[in-house]
Amino acid sequence: MESDTQLAITVAKKAGQLLLVLRENFGPVDADDKVRRTELKDQADAASHELIMALLGEARPDDAILSEEGVDEVARDSADRVWIVDPLDGTKEYGLGRSDFAVHIALWDRNVGEVGGLIVGVLDLPAQQRTLSTIDDVTAPRTIDDSRAVQLIVSRSRPPEIAKDAGREVLAGVLLHESQTSHGVEVLHSGSVGAKVAEVLADRADAYVHDAGFYEWDVAAPLAVAQHYGLIASHIDGSEITFNHRPPWVTNLVVALPTLAPFMID
Repeated sequence: MESDTQLAITVAKKAGQLLLVLRENFGPVDADDKVRRTELKDQADAASHELIMALLGEARPDDAILSEEGVDEVARDSADRVWIVDPLDGTKEYGLGRSDFAVHIALWDRNVGEVGGLIVGVLDLPAQQRTLSTIDDVTAPRTIDDSRAVQLIVSRSRPPEIAKDAGREVLAGVLLHESQTSHGVEVLHSGSVGAKVAEVLADRADAYVHDAGFYEWDVAAPLAVAQHYGLIASHIDGSEITFNHRPPWVTNLVVALPTLAPFMID
């Protein structure tokens, strides 16, 4: 039998390719055409969800599934294993023809695993031809680069306090005082949570912070992958993020290089 992580990789890649084909066949969408962009996003969300549900349901019929686009069944409350799925994270970016969207698939196990009960995490970024998972070979994470500014990647529409002028100044002062870097702090933006974590893993960002709250399907797979790669991924106060709650809500998240995290966690 295919392992859980291999299954998740296969399913995520198939969903990612479906999203690319659907967008290509849909044709160009003007950035100002909100009606057509919404139509594309709705079709893509539904198609990816249906494919993932069918493939996971066939391969693991006894498991529960929590999907952004599905009905939140009460069965997951007592299930030992729950797949936590975002069929299309970064719908706005997807609708705009950008590459910073992703498919998230994670598996939570009541009895096994660390990382808040997660035993599988997969991020597929189909437009970037990149898939990250919890079975990837990894090396020790890098340290802060003291030759440049620290790069924070955040949501454009809901930036955290640390990314605003006052927050950046405080963090820059702490990093200078602690002899980490004298180049300050810069802010970057990206779409999907998975895409943001992927930017940290690609050495194009040093940390991702979100303090406005979001859902478990936004967080589960990115968190599992980040921790597998040796990054610090937790609540902003340093506490562990856990999953399969009702409602499936996560209040905040920080993902950072281990050498940077102590200066960002309250």
